[in-house]
Amino acid sequence: MPVFAGIELGGTKCVCTLAHGPGAIVEQRTIPTQQPEPTLGAIDGILDRWAHDHPFAAIGIGSFGPVDLDPDSANYGYVLATNKGGWTMTDVARRLSSRHPVPMAFDTDVNGAALAEMAWGAGKGLSDFAYVTVGTGVGVGLIVRGQPTRGVGHSELGHILVPRLDGDDGPSACRFHRDCVEGLASGPAIEAVLGETPVSDIAADHPVWTRVADAVAKLCHSLICTTGPQRIAVGGGVFMKQDHLLPRIEPMLRASLNGYLSLPANGPYIVPPSLGAQAGPLGSIALARAALAVEPGH
Repeated sequence: MPVFAGIELGGTKCVCTLAHGPGAIVEQRTIPTQQPEPTLGAIDGILDRWAHDHPFAAIGIGSFGPVDLDPDSANYGYVLATNKGGWTMTDVARRLSSRHPVPMAFDTDVNGAALAEMAWGAGKGLSDFAYVTVGTGVGVGLIVRGQPTRGVGHSELGHILVPRLDGDDGPSACRFHRDCVEGLASGPAIEAVLGETPVSDIAADHPVWTRVADAVAKLCHSLICTTGPQRIAVGGGVFMKQDHLLPRIEPMLRASLNGYLSLPANGPYIVPPSLGAQAGPLGSIALARAALAVEPGH
């Protein structure tokens, strides 16, 4: 099997992975996401060393968004308007791939994670699947009939507007929207309400978790009423550090649907990502394999 280089560019950290697949990771390096130049420069150094020591067959890049995914656009591969300070209009795809004459695939980090879960995890055997991550931001990898959605842009469902709970007048963490899911449920949204308290240190019965769970359940309601994924996986740093959150989502979702639409009967509908914290890093490997047209699932 060829070896692939993958870059998951997240809002807090970047994970660089050299792997054949999920069971054969050659090396993995994590660097903090700082300003663009030091961050991309550090990734360049890792890729250059790998290209010398372990020549890779393709590169997959999954980036926080929004990003330009139109290959015909002058801004293809750029990060567009983002809540991540300093990164707006940063060229990611060409910068990281131009020094390496191998196929490259570029997509959102969450679309990559969704494709990885469909190849090796919670979405295996499905054609319509959604992966929701709640961390520094809120993103949704949305796969319809086996492909990430496209149109005027990729899905940005973390920024759909949702009704707030009665009495919730707290701040939003999104500089674009007061009432979007990311502004209400992300790690920075929790920090905006409680200050710099580590997510893992907040008690499970704190009212802030009702706000988070409500926003994510409403996001899932919107997913079902639009594209109807066969299953939704919910992960990310916030949910991994507060394991009481995930079991709250499906009952809230069912109550919200109120019998209007039915969920599949074969097991839980809202599930954790089977790949856990590796969903995102392996998403970049799934993208690299797609660039080389390796059959999914192998």
